[in-house]
Amino acid sequence: MTLDTATPLVDHSEPITADDVMTVVASRELRDGSVCFVGIGLPSLAANLARRTHAPNLVLIYESGTIGAKPSTPPLSIGDGELAETADAVVSVPEIFSYWLQSGRVDIGFLGAAQIDRFGNINTTVVGSYVSPSVRLPGAGGAPEIASNSREVIVVIRQSTRTFVEHLDFMTSVGYLDGGRSRERLGLRGRGPTAVITDLGVLRPDPVSRELVLTSVHHGVDVATVIDRTGWPLGGFDAHRNRTAHVP
Repeated sequence: MTLDTATPLVDHSEPITADDVMTVVASRELRDGSVCFVGIGLPSLAANLARRTHAPNLVLIYESGTIGAKPSTPPLSIGDGELAETADAVVSVPEIFSYWLQSGRVDIGFLGAAQIDRFGNINTTVVGSYVSPSVRLPGAGGAPEIASNSREVIVVIRQSTRTFVEHLDFMTSVGYLDGGRSRERLGLRGRGPTAVITDLGVLRPDPVSRELVLTSVHHGVDVATVIDRTGWPLGGFDAHRNRTAHVP
């Protein structure tokens, strides 16, 4: 797969997958001229799709230190040479975090998660007890800094009762903590998660309680399925029952 302008954006010979839908929906969250802190995988595909379509001036920053990367093929890792070769500049990792992220120069940060709760807090550390987990995950990496300092955060995650949980096994990165104004009381710079994009639909925080509520379902998905795959009583779906995000 390539990302240059000669490549068709839609391959009609292959069926559309859930990852395809998530990529397109995530790309639509990105605004032209924004600075976006990108991870490998689906976030990178979404960001580069946006750059090729409605947001040609989107500035992509990868954790390895590349600024303004314009890859023609999906990078295999943050150390992929394609990122450095196509970047406007390459700086040190400390500079990426201190000058760009911690000083508030990143507009949008992408995050994944193994678990997420109703207030957008995420776990990427362990499943089960921290001392004796059933699964030890890759860990925090730069996620806590991205969650704390990006002006807004987009979380991309597949939805099930294993991932959308009532209580996290470990809180790696803060969303809205306990809801309400608890994030503001912590003094965190960024707004927190503004969208959680799943293989079923999109959730956004309630403006007052900050609890994640369902705002749209993807084409072909019914609201009952989303409810069944959420580990807490899900709100918001009555007002948005007929609103779908259609991806042709």
